[in-house]
Amino acid sequence: MLFKLFHFKHNSKRNRCKKVFLCLLALVVFLPFQPIESEAFSDLTLRQGSTGGDVYELQGRLKYLGYYNGNIDGIFGSQTLASVRNFQYRFGMTVDGVVGEKTKNMLWKATQNWTPSLSYSPSEISFNDLQILARAIYGEARGEPYEGQVAVAAVVLNRIKSQLFPNTISSVIFQPGAFTAVTDGQIWLEPNSLSYQAARDAINGWDPSLGALYYFNPDTATSSWIWTRPQIKKIGKHIFCK
Repeated sequence: MLFKLFHFKHNSKRNRCKKVFLCLLALVVFLPFQPIESEAFSDLTLRQGSTGGDVYELQGRLKYLGYYNGNIDGIFGSQTLASVRNFQYRFGMTVDGVVGEKTKNMLWKATQNWTPSLSYSPSEISFNDLQILARAIYGEARGEPYEGQVAVAAVVLNRIKSQLFPNTISSVIFQPGAFTAVTDGQIWLEPNSLSYQAARDAINGWDPSLGALYYFNPDTATSSWIWTRPQIKKIGKHIFCK
């Protein structure tokens, strides 16, 4: 009787272990496989006219290999297109200038020692930092072109590097009078996914503002001082300046 009881308990334990193993096996089998190369970029297909952090990374990796000599600006123009075509030709790929999964994977393999020129180390960014930066983007620039939203985030990060401003994301954003969204309370609106992506692109080094420390909307600006700042470029409704 004792042997039967022990045998029953032993089998029950073995059955439970077997069930756990089968569940784990099912997860491995049925979860979609993601090759490590896909971590280099998002799953977006890039082509002439594309903009964003993926293009910024594309240009950086191509420049690392010597295929691209233009500005790393996150804009897929004619020079980036020619560089992609040259890379595809040299690596025996279809020369179509379109950066899909195969081209991204090949580029990732060829540039595994490449590191982006970051404006702010991602390891230093907490979730609270990311969230407040996304809130600032949403409060200040929702409805603006995506490039303009990234540029607003870049201004925050550029101020961190400047001796004229505080040295953390929160202290820059909440510096008295610095941002309208803080003054009027829009900083507490819930940001959308685009705002979070713009924050990540800026953190990863894309700066469409080209180093700006200020920006303003000429249609609503009330400060005469802001007009004295050297202007760099206009994106959407905002003028970015030094």
